[in-house]
Amino acid sequence: MKANGSVVTWGDAAFGGNSSAVASLLTEGVVQVCGYYAFAAIKENGSVVTWGNVGDGGNSSAVASLLTEGVVQVCGSDGAFAAIKANGSVVTWGDAFYGGNSSAVAPLLAEGVVQVCGSGGAFAAIKANGSVVTWGNAAFGGNSSAVASLLTEGVVQVCGSSRAFAAIKANGSVVTWGNADDGGNSSAVASLLTEGVVQVCGSACAFAAIKANGSVVTWGDAAYGGNSSAVASLLTEGVVQVC
Repeated sequence: MKANGSVVTWGDAAFGGNSSAVASLLTEGVVQVCGYYAFAAIKENGSVVTWGNVGDGGNSSAVASLLTEGVVQVCGSDGAFAAIKANGSVVTWGDAFYGGNSSAVAPLLAEGVVQVCGSGGAFAAIKANGSVVTWGNAAFGGNSSAVASLLTEGVVQVCGSSRAFAAIKANGSVVTWGNADDGGNSSAVASLLTEGVVQVCGSACAFAAIKANGSVVTWGDAAYGGNSSAVASLLTEGVVQVC
């Protein structure tokens, strides 16, 4: 995306590298672009333009009438998209396996949604009352029933890895769910996540959390950053951002 609101694409044509089919819609006015195997762009007028792999959300024709105005955020999983509208409702499209079909939780997404985050195959939405709604592939965090009682209020941020989610609550505690090996199980560091967390960031299969004292807590697959013991002495204080 350029400063003039135009979009330039390149790479594998099958996965969004070729945007010629929608080129006339991408010459100006784009304010956000999101994607993986396909792309979705929000324009200044609140409309959404999609391109890329059709099955992974590159074709939004099934919900086109809902994407002509009022969209304020778009988030993607590996194969689907979720868009928040100005009225707090959510529109989803793409592969149902990856969260493109939210019909099971549709009444909960009709209003009041303030943030949506995607994992590899699921979505988590924070509502204005601090509750969280999840949908998509259960193995990717689409089913949060195991921690449902902890997600009814007070959630201020949700972050995803490829197959799990981590949510920060207003009291600085962290709730995790999804695939245990990819960060969905934080029991090994649970005592460090009960308070004081101010940011959480996910890699493909692990998470890192910054605490108010500037220290960092990590968990998940060691091969993807879940074990920070090699640099632990450097992460005890003074950290202001994790990516």
